[in-house]
Amino acid sequence: MVPILSIILGFVFGALLMLLFGYNPITAYQAMLDGVFTSPYFFGEALRQATVLTFTGLGFAIAFKAGFFNIGIAGQLLVGWVSAIWVALAFPDLPRIVLVTLSLVVGIVAGAVWAGIAGALRAYFGTSEVIVTIMLNYTALHFTNYLIRNVLSTGNTTERVGENASLRIDWLTNLTAGSRLNVGFFIAIIVVALYWVFMTQTTAGFEVRAVGLNPHASSYAGMSAAKNIILSMVLSGALAGLGGAIHGLGTFGNIFTQSGLPNVGFNGIAVALLGLGNPIGIFFSSILFGVLDVGAGFLPNRAGVPDEMASIVIAAIIFFVGANYLIRLIMGKLKSNKQATEGGE
Repeated sequence: MVPILSIILGFVFGALLMLLFGYNPITAYQAMLDGVFTSPYFFGEALRQATVLTFTGLGFAIAFKAGFFNIGIAGQLLVGWVSAIWVALAFPDLPRIVLVTLSLVVGIVAGAVWAGIAGALRAYFGTSEVIVTIMLNYTALHFTNYLIRNVLSTGNTTERVGENASLRIDWLTNLTAGSRLNVGFFIAIIVVALYWVFMTQTTAGFEVRAVGLNPHASSYAGMSAAKNIILSMVLSGALAGLGGAIHGLGTFGNIFTQSGLPNVGFNGIAVALLGLGNPIGIFFSSILFGVLDVGAGFLPNRAGVPDEMASIVIAAIIFFVGANYLIRLIMGKLKSNKQATEGGE
């Protein structure tokens, strides 16, 4: 109930804010939803956005389950993105199945190594993973920009990868009227299932969750805190790196210099929090955020509302998720009052 109520309260807050500034919230929300769900192209774009958010959300969630706050998802996504594009441009004549697989694997490894740096420093030196991952974010940003300008191209954008490295498939593009939705969406569904199996059905997943719940008790039970710290961070970075590789090979087909860290990295954190760390919840939260992000473009023309209003709604949803203690407290009091009333009768 907490995520559902958070979403409702977020939309209510957005509606009240629109009314305060003289806008019609019903018209605004209708414009967003109609714009996305009545157009195959924009619906495909929403699912495409949800794809990368699923990976970044899962990446944050697995570290969070282990008790760590991986704020470096955006940087890990970037190194996965640039690594996959680099491989795709370096070996354009490889068979498609080989080149796509190799590019994705390199993206996964790059993201895992980048996050593993913070994991190793936390495990063996007790450094704060928050500070280290923030620093690594900006290192990744400037390092990838350097590679783009001086190694992969002579300008601010690389060449597009060849057909053998693309994740786009004709029938899916035609089905969504030319959107950039690609096979990465189906990979995301598979990864959601694998994440659930790992966390709930394997010993390694149990140890990651146990360390997150109580590292001292876990160590007393014979579990290696250092091993699980590094494992959770490596898996977190691997998922973010895979998201970056799919973002590059599927959405853009190249990489270009970034003026700042990609929003999809930070939005993945919000998606994970809204989904409460549950892979199914994260997947549907990603779709919600994808719809809001794409639907925001319809607010100015169809409703006369600034498109920043969608960002405010997202921020409000995140706020209410963060303040879930208040929601649980209210729900608990309502339940207690109901039981007291029924007991009195």
